[in-house]
Amino acid sequence: MAIPEHQLETWTHQGATAQSRTTYATVKKALEDSASPYAAKNFEVFLQGSYGNDTNVYRDSDVDVVIRLDSIFAHDANLLPTDQYAAFESAYPGAASYSYGQFKTDVFTWLVKKFGNTVTLGKKAIFIPAGGGRRDCDVLPAIQFRYYYGFSSAAPSNYAEGICFYLPDGTKIVNFPKQHSTNCTTKHQACNNSFKPTVRIFKNMRNHLVDAKKLQDGIAPSYFIEGLLYNVPNQKFSANRTDTFTSVYNYLVVTDRASFRCANGIHSLLGDHTHVSWPAANCQAYLDALRDLWTNWR
Repeated sequence: MAIPEHQLETWTHQGATAQSRTTYATVKKALEDSASPYAAKNFEVFLQGSYGNDTNVYRDSDVDVVIRLDSIFAHDANLLPTDQYAAFESAYPGAASYSYGQFKTDVFTWLVKKFGNTVTLGKKAIFIPAGGGRRDCDVLPAIQFRYYYGFSSAAPSNYAEGICFYLPDGTKIVNFPKQHSTNCTTKHQACNNSFKPTVRIFKNMRNHLVDAKKLQDGIAPSYFIEGLLYNVPNQKFSANRTDTFTSVYNYLVVTDRASFRCANGIHSLLGDHTHVSWPAANCQAYLDALRDLWTNWR
């Protein structure tokens, strides 16, 4: 039996936003405090993740915040043609005196001072536990990343601006959260405001499957679910939840997904050897589990 329309409609609902909004405001204020050890540097604080993209569901408990240092940047300019890279090196000589490692340490020590010793440093982000009316919050220290399309003295800003951070083993991870958010909003508007509710349906179905132990937790991260649906043609989305699910799902299972892009429009969605792509086998396992849930709903 198919999942009834009323259940799908329930799954479209956005999770609580008031406490998340308060959490972000409190953490942002702390990060931007003029007394912080990095206050004199050029940096920006912004949201990423489900809350920032308005795709959060009731299960989502944390707020994801980025603090990006813009005083330095990482880049892919070394992949440019030789003459363009020479122009880039001429424009940006020398090494920065303030490193990513120093910045991350400064942000961590400052957040401990502001929120207490329960703040912990993870491989990627700094975790601030809930308290004082706040939700759990992950703060990701990063530096600016520039994805160059080309370089010349006449067009030095011909790049996409993203974020870059490093794991403890030195692995560099690059992503483009602002482009992801902007593209999801544009998609949502082009689909008569049906894109984000549909993402919530697919996320809630995943949560239901994980709770029922029919899908391994971690197989289908929210980021990749958003990216998967971003590749579906706009006309597959409608106000009718049953029609939308079946149209979107049927498109996904008959289409060659190898050319799909992440919602940021830059990275490939599927891939087995990067931190920013979804293993194709995991995507397939998720789609198979969705089919079983749909056909065997009780």
